[in-house]
Amino acid sequence: MSCSEEAPGYSQFGLFGQSFSLMQLLRLAWALTAAAACFLILLILHNHILREGQLLAGTCEIVTLDRDSSQPRRTIARQTARCACKKGQIAGTTRARPACVDLGIVWTRQWCEMAPCLDDEGCGLLVNQSGWTCTQPGGRVKTTTVS
Repeated sequence: MSCSEEAPGYSQFGLFGQSFSLMQLLRLAWALTAAAACFLILLILHNHILREGQLLAGTCEIVTLDRDSSQPRRTIARQTARCACKKGQIAGTTRARPACVDLGIVWTRQWCEMAPCLDDEGCGLLVNQSGWTCTQPGGRVKTTTVS
């Protein structure tokens, strides 16, 4: 059999100046199908893990919120947040919500740099830098201490 002849039962296909046998094309199709199936399985597993209680990087959620109004004209609120912060960040507060903030803010205890108050409130550091106050336009003051 010469080089130009075709073996019985094998077909040649041309693609971009190359010739492929039917067997080579079937192997390529099988490999691409397997790769696509693996990708789909990984995507499904990733979504399942995120749904089962994992947070996306850089996000927070409130886990518990307790309010104590037993004292007149005073409400004590305690909240616990769970955060999945990126490298160089730590759980903090931005606009009265839990958020990931730069680690340097916590180290230097310059709490107002993380913008913990609402937009219409003014932020002030406590004298001992253990927290901050948010002063509303009407004069009401909310004090937050870090524990």
